[in-house]
Amino acid sequence: MIHVEIDKHSGFCFGVTTAIRKAEEELYKGDTLYCLGDIVHNGMECERLHAMGLITIDHNQFRKLRNVRVLLRAHGEPPETYETAQCNNIEIIDATCPVVLNIQKRIKQEYTTPSETPKQIIIYGQKGHAEVLGLVGQTNGNAIVIESITEIDRINFARDIYLYSQTTKSLDEFRLIVETIKQRIAPDVKFCYYDTICRQVSNRLDNIRRFSQSHDLIFFVCGKKSSNGKVLYQECLKANPNSYHIEGSHEIDYNLIKDGLSVGICGATSTPGWLMEECKQAITTYNMNIS
Repeated sequence: MIHVEIDKHSGFCFGVTTAIRKAEEELYKGDTLYCLGDIVHNGMECERLHAMGLITIDHNQFRKLRNVRVLLRAHGEPPETYETAQCNNIEIIDATCPVVLNIQKRIKQEYTTPSETPKQIIIYGQKGHAEVLGLVGQTNGNAIVIESITEIDRINFARDIYLYSQTTKSLDEFRLIVETIKQRIAPDVKFCYYDTICRQVSNRLDNIRRFSQSHDLIFFVCGKKSSNGKVLYQECLKANPNSYHIEGSHEIDYNLIKDGLSVGICGATSTPGWLMEECKQAITTYNMNIS
């Protein structure tokens, strides 16, 4: 027999869960609902909501809309999105994650607070990511984004530094960036750093390592667009080289499944629970048929 287990710590984070619930509630009302960008970086979940009536649009399409309802996903948006909505009489259904919203407010407050000396707002995050665009937007596009420690030289160590992070970035690398700045900053320069990494996400690293090590075979279920998924999958591979990234049950390689194996199914913060359950059911059915 094959033992199949779903990681209880995998699946949607609070922010994504709230955004999808809001979308479903609005769709049940029957009126047209648009979503600015993919509501979650999982194609199959987006298809499910599309079948319910959710229409995904980009920012160019958004600017052309009038008198409609638009849902903002958990990643958050820059101020100009709200300004466009007001000008075009667009009703905003705001599903921005409360954690992201709090970071936006802190960055905007810091940016607009007068200072006697020049200062830099640094965001440790993925360039072009929806959340990072929303954070940079709080500074009128003036924040400096660094994706990793390798880009540390983009910072001017002779000017005041205020460091923030995208919620889903590596906590270990954030700490490394902090220590590097401390070592290189000029003695009379101010350095403030704020650990804005979501613990719901960062805590999953340890959990997924333990889960991966406890099984013979791992199927990591996640959309290819998910930046959080890429990080978590790499942790799976480190902990268990017999780990495979799939988008859904249709990508399961049944040649890997042997009698007596312990199979683990896990995923990212963008992976719906129903999709992991579907994968488990597919493996279970396959096991019954070969037994």
